[in-house]
Amino acid sequence: MAIQRKPKTSPAHDAAEAFVGGAPDASAAKPATYDKGLPKGNKRQISLTIAPELLRRVDERAEKMGTGRAAFIAMAIFKALEEQ
Repeated sequence: MAIQRKPKTSPAHDAAEAFVGGAPDASAAKPATYDKGLPKGNKRQISLTIAPELLRRVDERAEKMGTGRAAFIAMAIFKALEEQ
């Protein structure tokens, strides 16, 4: 497989990008990436310290649900953030 160069953009494309980027709400957009944690595919790996008893309960509940610990924790965080 050959390495290919990135295609050059036309002046019209560059002008369109500048126009869209200059819109009043352009700066309100969320950044494409979040750089904290170690990249792992399309996710980020973090370190978490947790009490042993709480970890045991997490593992038990995750096993009952047939999911992994990380998936259970991610789901719990998502639900907590959505409850606002």
